[in-house]
Amino acid sequence: MQLQLISIVLILHCMEYTNCQHHASRQRLHKQGSGVSSQGCQGGCQTCSVYNGCLTCKPKLFIHLERDGMRQIGVCLASCPNGFYGTRSPDRNDCISKTHALSQHLLEIFTLQSTLSLSYGNKDTDVDVSTAAFLSRLMPCGNKCASCFSECGSECDSCFNRNFCLRCRSGSYLHKGKCMESCPDGLVPSDIKKECVPACPADCDSCQNSDTCTCCVTGHYLLHGQCHHTCPEEFEPNDQTMECIPTVHCEVGDWSEWGPCSRSGKTCGFKWGEETRTRKVLQNPTPKGTPCPLVSEKRECFVKRRRCKPGKGQRRGEKKKHFNVQDKENAEVRRERKREREREKESSDREDSEKRNKTEHRHRRDQSRDTGTV
Repeated sequence: MQLQLISIVLILHCMEYTNCQHHASRQRLHKQGSGVSSQGCQGGCQTCSVYNGCLTCKPKLFIHLERDGMRQIGVCLASCPNGFYGTRSPDRNDCISKTHALSQHLLEIFTLQSTLSLSYGNKDTDVDVSTAAFLSRLMPCGNKCASCFSECGSECDSCFNRNFCLRCRSGSYLHKGKCMESCPDGLVPSDIKKECVPACPADCDSCQNSDTCTCCVTGHYLLHGQCHHTCPEEFEPNDQTMECIPTVHCEVGDWSEWGPCSRSGKTCGFKWGEETRTRKVLQNPTPKGTPCPLVSEKRECFVKRRRCKPGKGQRRGEKKKHFNVQDKENAEVRRERKREREREKESSDREDSEKRNKTEHRHRRDQSRDTGTV
């Protein structure tokens, strides 16, 4: 039995060496054809060197060593290539040659004391538990097996290996790869996720961990992972997102230049009018922020009284024969001013007439006095 196992181990080592040489040859041909540079880290690498490629990979990726002559170049892959078996550990995830791993496990058979009986056809072979588990992954049970080693534990619905569950059966909850009927302190069972999740604070509806909330209960607002009944200073509640948001105050720009002096849409035919200037809102305030001031203001302005040129004083689309109330008022004002000028002229004419009469009367009197003296 031992001689047979040794023979198998030697054959597997030869297969591994041949496969690696063939794989390396294809890699060299590919690199020569594509001109890939070895400088800089490839995608997925966390640390690397120019000579050996990837040294460590980003989380969840497997590091795979490719032979290139006398050296090995590390690459990071999402899954191991054909002929390799992925193993995970807290420190790193490796791609191991199936033939190499199988030969190593077969060598362990010679020294391990704890055994179980595997039925293969009508013959019993003593194999240790871990070896049987590994062999079950490499070589699943065939039609000749009367019974075979179960990869997942009885409480696991699916697993990465026998010691690391991915999903638990009903009634158990997953925690760090183990299925538990009750969760450890600080954790509570989630019937939705079928996992042990952090126990949230009282005002949290859901949380990332025991210190970080992701959603608050009704009447509370989320801010930086904490739930607040009243938002702190410089923050205000948003009832739509149920979060404390920064208070934003209104910001306005500079005033524009004053507009033209006008009255009722006209820029002539009057003495006093209004001119306007405006400014833009640069930042609208939040409900609790400082509201915006006036963005438009008017002031009285003076225009010399003059007649409008034909068509200049009227609005666009208006006909000359159509007058509004303001036009009538302006016409009445003009008539009144004309009458005042006429009265002033009449008064001035009377004064001139009286002055002339007085002058003539004085002149005649002087003449009569001179005649009497002679």
